[in-house]
Amino acid sequence: MKTKEVVDGLTMKRAITRITYEIIERNKELDKIVLIGIKTRGVYIAQRIQERLAQLEKVNVPIGELDTKPFRDDFKVEEDTTHVPVDITDHEVILVDDVLYTGRTIRAAIDNLVSLGRPSRVSLAVLVDRGHRELPIRADYVGKNIPTSRTEEIIVEMIEQDGQDRVLIAEGL
Repeated sequence: MKTKEVVDGLTMKRAITRITYEIIERNKELDKIVLIGIKTRGVYIAQRIQERLAQLEKVNVPIGELDTKPFRDDFKVEEDTTHVPVDITDHEVILVDDVLYTGRTIRAAIDNLVSLGRPSRVSLAVLVDRGHRELPIRADYVGKNIPTSRTEEIIVEMIEQDGQDRVLIAEGL
């Protein structure tokens, strides 16, 4: 499989910082926000946003980890490894994921989220929006728009999981 790097580590850091600034601009009450990363790389991105919010605004935003597998419509697993340490009811939840594609993962994430409580609002932050939606879902915060064909795949690598930060396009699936 042929791959091409489309985002390097520095560009990824800048995209996450830009998302963080947009969150600050659009949310007057940062203490009402809960960041919830969609496993696995969405959690790492959420942690980085949380760190930037602490640096820039001196606020400690709670963070959770959401498992979408038990809520998928294409395959199911019984075990739900979701961990959200705070009550999300009446809080603004920002779901965080690495790649937005068809929207099916986000639909599953919202199903899981509402099983945990009733947030006042849910918004979505993604590192990469690649298009090709099958459901009426859009991101509120986007690090990079990377148009792709359906025969391509976006691969997000992060230091925490893969030893480096970068985004690749794999061609010829």
